[in-house]
Amino acid sequence: MTKIFFLFSIIIIIFLQSPPKIQSQTIPRNISIFILAGQSNMAGRGGVYNDTATNTTVWDGVIPQECRSNPSIFRLTAKLKWEIAKEPLHVDIDVNKTNGIGPGMSFADRLFYRFGHVGLVPCSIGGTKLSQWQKGEYLYEDTVRRAKAAVASSGGGSYRGILWYQGESDTVDMVDASVYKKRLVKFFTDLRSDLDQPNLPIIQVALATGAGPYVDAVRKAQLKTDLKNVYCVDAMGLPLEPDGLHLTTSSQVRLGQMIAQSFADNIPNSAQSLYMPLLITSFCCSLSIIFLEILAPTLPFL
Repeated sequence: MTKIFFLFSIIIIIFLQSPPKIQSQTIPRNISIFILAGQSNMAGRGGVYNDTATNTTVWDGVIPQECRSNPSIFRLTAKLKWEIAKEPLHVDIDVNKTNGIGPGMSFADRLFYRFGHVGLVPCSIGGTKLSQWQKGEYLYEDTVRRAKAAVASSGGGSYRGILWYQGESDTVDMVDASVYKKRLVKFFTDLRSDLDQPNLPIIQVALATGAGPYVDAVRKAQLKTDLKNVYCVDAMGLPLEPDGLHLTTSSQVRLGQMIAQSFADNIPNSAQSLYMPLLITSFCCSLSIIFLEILAPTLPFL
């Protein structure tokens, strides 16, 4: 009987450690929605390289463990349908470019335990300037459309945050760089307003590099927006692809984890919730040990 109880305890522990399983066509009503917006490094260029034989850019197809599909992580397709998320997340969004690994999946991999189910809404387009993301412009309006469709089609999902990584294109022109902060504040404020979420958390990424000479000016604006619930993760120093502009696959995995940690550190109760499964597992282990070592020997039927 003692061995049977021990095996039963192990089964419970394994069950608690396993992510919840759901059918790919079933969207949980309590799904937590994150919007992924920006340009190429948010869309994902990890593992993308130039094939000299064909003179085209291709993705190497390598998917790190942290970016593997998970039945608790969804993405909204270009046709506004939910599906189990898989890399590349922006394959049908940033359609004019070759997409690879971005930070979205490794971010969700760190947070799905906290929420149960995570819904990613890819909206990023490579090579875009911040002026193209202003209210009234196509990229802005399409992001709002997709975000609202994500909530409506989930039957009760809710916005949890915006992940924003953009600015490389604004380092080319001095005027774009000088007004970057003003445009960024307006973009964040308008987007929150149109989503009826005035304090929606935003985690943005400070540039690792840029396409022009004004990287420092853009980074300065990103590192201090002076807006409530807007936090910045610095990508400076993360390894780049040979093009010197895009993050490598390993850098993208690390960046997603950094964004998740920033969310956990800054959003109330998130840090504690990230470790809740481990706490539950430890508690169950302790109960099993107490029963086996103290209570079981006193029971006559064991």
